[in-house]
Amino acid sequence: MDSGQDITWLMSAEDPPSATLSSVVREERDLLAPSLTDQDMFFLILTGILIFMLQMGFTLLEAGYVRSKNTGNILFKNLHIIVISAIAYLLVGFQLAFGRGNSFSGMGDWTYGLADERLVFWLFQFAFAATAATIVSGSMAERCAFNAYLICSVMLSGVVYPVVSHWTWSYVGWLKTQHYQDFGGSGVVHLTGGVAALVGAVILGPRIGRFGPKGKEIRGHSVPLAAQGFLILLFGFLAFNGGFQASISHEVDAVAIAKVVFNTAISASSGGIAVLLMNHSRRESLWSFLMALNGSLAGMVSISVRCNVVQPWSVCVIGTVGGSVFLAIHTLLPKLKVDDPLDAVAVHMGGGLWGLVAVALFQDGGIVYGGSAEVLAWNIVGALAIVA
Repeated sequence: MDSGQDITWLMSAEDPPSATLSSVVREERDLLAPSLTDQDMFFLILTGILIFMLQMGFTLLEAGYVRSKNTGNILFKNLHIIVISAIAYLLVGFQLAFGRGNSFSGMGDWTYGLADERLVFWLFQFAFAATAATIVSGSMAERCAFNAYLICSVMLSGVVYPVVSHWTWSYVGWLKTQHYQDFGGSGVVHLTGGVAALVGAVILGPRIGRFGPKGKEIRGHSVPLAAQGFLILLFGFLAFNGGFQASISHEVDAVAIAKVVFNTAISASSGGIAVLLMNHSRRESLWSFLMALNGSLAGMVSISVRCNVVQPWSVCVIGTVGGSVFLAIHTLLPKLKVDDPLDAVAVHMGGGLWGLVAVALFQDGGIVYGGSAEVLAWNIVGALAIVA
C-alpha cells in the first residue's frame, strides 16, 4: 500500500481516504474509529481505566507467588513498570503503533501534536502496552536486577509491543490487510509478552535451589494475596475484551459487548475447571487452587483473540483446550530447567498461541463450519512474526 495513504486521519476528526478503506475488509470497528460521540469517548476512557486495574491484579498475584522476603521488590518493580512504560509509550510507542508510517510501523505524528479529543486512544492503548510489560515481570521474579528490568520495560512498551500492535490494529499494518485476526490481543498483547517472558527466564536462569540434585519447588508465601490478584484480573479482563468494541453509541454495540463479556467469563470458567480436574487426576487427589487460577487466566487469554464471533459451545471448547495447553507447558518448562515462578509463559504464550489457532477453527464461518483455512495460515504467519 502506498505510504501516502496512511493513517494520518486518525489524528483528526476527518474520515479516512475512501481508497484506503476500500482496500481493507473491516469486520469490526477500527480501534481508532474516525468519528466518536461523547458516549464512545466516555466508554473508551472508562474501559481504559478498568483495564489499568490489571496492574493491581498482576501486582497482588506476583506478591503472593513470591517468597515474603521478595514482596517489597515485586511491589517496587510493578510500580515503576507503570511509570516507565507511560513515558516510553508517550515519547515513542504510540507513534510507532499509530503514527504516520508504512505497513511495518508508524513513524510520525508525535503525541504532542495530537488533537485533545484523540488522547483517549493513547490512554486506551497505553493500558495494553503496560499489560504486555507486566507479563514479563512474573517470569523473571526474584532474580532480576531493578535497572535491568526497567530497560526491558522500556524496550517492550516503547518499541516491541507498539510495532506488533501496528501490524494488527492499524488498518495499514501488513497483518491487518491480510486474513490475520486478533480482535482482543491474544497475539498482540499475550503472545508478545509471553515470548518475552520465556526469553527473559531463559537468559536469567533459574533461582538458586530450584533445580539440580537438591532442587525443589519454591512456593510463594500468600495464597490469599494471589487470590485477590486473580479476582481483580478477572474483573479487568472483562473490560480488556469488551473495550475492543471501541464504541457504545451504535445500535449493535451493547449486544456485541454483552456477547464478548459473556464469552470471556465462560472461557475462564472452562479453563479453570479443566485444569482443576486434570491436575487432580495426575497429582493423586490433590486439589490445587493456584493451578485452577492459572487455568482460568489461560482460558481468558485464549478467547481474547476473537471473542465477539464464537458460539457458547465453542467457547467452552476453547477455554478447556486453553487450560490444557497451559498445563502442558507448565509441566514441560521445569523439565527444560526453565524457572517461571508465575507460569507467565504457560498462561500468556500458551494461551495466546492456542487462541490464534482456535479463532480459525471455531469462529462463525471458520474451519469447523466448513470455511477456508486462510485465517489459520495467516494467524500462524502472524504468530511466527511475533515470536521472531
